[in-house]
Amino acid sequence: MKRLHPFTHFLFGVLILTLTTYRLVAAENENLANFSPLLALAFCGAVYFRCSLMWLVPFGVLMISEGILNTYYGLGWNTLDFLVRLLCFSGALGLGLLVAQRRSWLSLAGGCLAGSIIFYLGTNSLCWLQEPSYAKSFAGWWQCMTLGLPGFLPTWVFFRNSLLSDFIFTGIFAAVMEGVLATAGQRNLLVSSQKVAVKTN
Repeated sequence: MKRLHPFTHFLFGVLILTLTTYRLVAAENENLANFSPLLALAFCGAVYFRCSLMWLVPFGVLMISEGILNTYYGLGWNTLDFLVRLLCFSGALGLGLLVAQRRSWLSLAGGCLAGSIIFYLGTNSLCWLQEPSYAKSFAGWWQCMTLGLPGFLPTWVFFRNSLLSDFIFTGIFAAVMEGVLATAGQRNLLVSSQKVAVKTN
């Protein structure tokens, strides 16, 4: 992909600030648990920006927002949990690099889905290991992946919210970037889709 106009990076920065602010606000709403833009940012950053410092932004946002949330809720810093999240984000970045080689709406959706599953399995498996209330067996692990502990939201709700947010934010970011590429006269999925529609008609 050709080097993008500096305004594109500015636009990306505005999106990051907006979506990060949303993440902090959403933390107050139990129904929006795990509804976060950060994994989508890591994934799409790798898809649309080659060897860019933009790759580091979602990781920085994670560190800052986790610090703010932990302070707000009076929680200590869980180093292992933070490292697992970083690894999941790194996995999303790796998926983005793969998708960038053959970018299509289908590969974007597949990469997004894979990133969501990796994040859910990684973070919930750590929760299963660290939480004494879960039996350290396959049955206990499965409980952690599906129903969770009594008195709390079922953990499948977290996966549902995570999956929805990843697809929504990936869709928003991809649509914006494809529009920028179309305006710049570069290869993009929007024009390709229009050409296919014309041929079909």
